[in-house]
Amino acid sequence: MSEIECRDEIMDGVYRALCTHGYADLTVQNIADECSKSTSLLHYHYDTKEELLGEFLDHILDEYECRVENRAEGTPTEQLCAFIARYVFGPDDDERESYHLALLEMRAQGPFDDQIRDELVRADELLRETVAEILEAGIDAGEFEAVDVDRTAAFVVATLDGARTRQVTLGNNPPTDQPYTRTVAEETLSRVVDPLLTADTQRPTLADTLADMPDWAER
Repeated sequence: MSEIECRDEIMDGVYRALCTHGYADLTVQNIADECSKSTSLLHYHYDTKEELLGEFLDHILDEYECRVENRAEGTPTEQLCAFIARYVFGPDDDERESYHLALLEMRAQGPFDDQIRDELVRADELLRETVAEILEAGIDAGEFEAVDVDRTAAFVVATLDGARTRQVTLGNNPPTDQPYTRTVAEETLSRVVDPLLTADTQRPTLADTLADMPDWAER
C-alpha cells in the first residue's frame, strides 16, 4: 500500500471514529480500530491525537479544494444554490450530524491549539472565497446585480454555519416540520439570493437542487 493510500485509509478511519465517538471521547485506539491499523503505526506517523486530527482537517480541506476546482458545470446561480444546499441535513442524516457535532467540539479547541486554529482559518477563508468567486462570476455573467462580494460571502457563510451549529447542538427546537438547516437555506435563498438576481435570471428551488445533487450530503 502506498503512503497516499495509507493516509487516505487512516483519514477515513478518523471520520468514522469521530462519527461514532465524538471528539471528547476519541482515542487513537478508536481510530486504529476503524482503519484496521495498529496504534503503533499511527504513532509512527503522528506523535499525538491532536496532530492526527489536525492532519484530518487538512485532508478534508484538500478534498474540498479539489471539489471546488472540479466544480460541476452550471450557471453561477445554480452553483450558489448548490453551495447553500450542501448545508442542509436530511431527516435521517444522523451520521452526518454526529460528524459535524464532533467537528464543533474540535473547533472549540481552536483558541488553544495553533494547528487546529490554522486549519479553521483556512476553512473559513475557503468557504468565503468560494462564495465570492461564484458571486463575481454571476455579476460578470449578468445573472446577479452588483454587490460587495466579500461582505455578502461572509454573511452567507456565517448564516449557514450558524444554522448547522444550531441544529447539531439543539436539534429542531422548537419542533418544526423540517430540519432547521433546510428552513435557513430556504430563507437564505429568498432573502439573500433572490434580491441579487437580475430580471431575466431564474433560480432552481431548493428541492430541485437537492434532487440534482446525489452527493449533497458530503462531509
